[in-house]
Amino acid sequence: MNRLFPAAIVRPLAFLSALLSVTLAHAHSPRLACYPDGNEYIECEGGFSDGSSAKGVEIKVMSYEDKVLWHGALDAKSSVRFKRPKQDFYVRFEGGEGHSLEVDHNDIR
Repeated sequence: MNRLFPAAIVRPLAFLSALLSVTLAHAHSPRLACYPDGNEYIECEGGFSDGSSAKGVEIKVMSYEDKVLWHGALDAKSSVRFKRPKQDFYVRFEGGEGHSLEVDHNDIR
C-alpha cells in the first residue's frame, strides 16, 4: 500500500479519472439534421456536440446499394443543399474515425 496516497483516496480518484475519460471521449459526437427544402431539395446542417464547426466535413448521399448519388462538403455555415434523389437513400456524415453517422431518407421530414 502506498503511504502517500491511501487506498481510500486512490480508488475514488481512479474512478473519477475513468469517468472523465469516458465523458471526454463522447464530448465531440457528430450531429446531422436534414430536412426538406421545398419539394425538390434537401438541406442538412452538421456539427459536433461540443459546438465545434463541421465546415469542410464530407457529406455523401448514398443508395441502399452503396452507390454515391451525390457528394459534397459542409460550407462555412456547416450546411449543404442537394437535389432529392428519386430513389431511396441515406445521407452520410464523414467526420473521421468515430465521427460518422447516417440519416435515412425516411427520417427527413
